[in-house]
Amino acid sequence: MFVLELTYTAPLDAVDAALPAHVAWLDEQYEKGAFLASGRKNPRDGGVILAVAEDRARIEEIVAGDPFVAAGVCAYRITEFTATKTAPELARHREALG
Repeated sequence: MFVLELTYTAPLDAVDAALPAHVAWLDEQYEKGAFLASGRKNPRDGGVILAVAEDRARIEEIVAGDPFVAAGVCAYRITEFTATKTAPELARHREALG
C-alpha cells in the first residue's frame, strides 16, 4: 500500500486549470482499483492519495500519468507501507509482515 502526497509547485490558478483532467485521471484510477481514497490537504497546498499496486514501479508509472505532473503543478512524495491492520472494508488489502 502507498501514501501519495502531492505538494503544489505552482500557483492555485495553474492547479485549477489542470484540475478537470486530474479529476478524470483520479476517476480512472479508482475504476482500475488502484486508488482507495483521496482528497485535498488543508490548507490547500496539495493532496493525499491512498493507493495499492503490486510494487513501487507500478505506482511511479501511475503517478507519471497524472495531468498535474504533465502540467508541472505538483511534486509527489511516495511512501510505501505494509497495511497489517485495516478497516473491514479494506480487509482484502491487508498484508502480513514477512
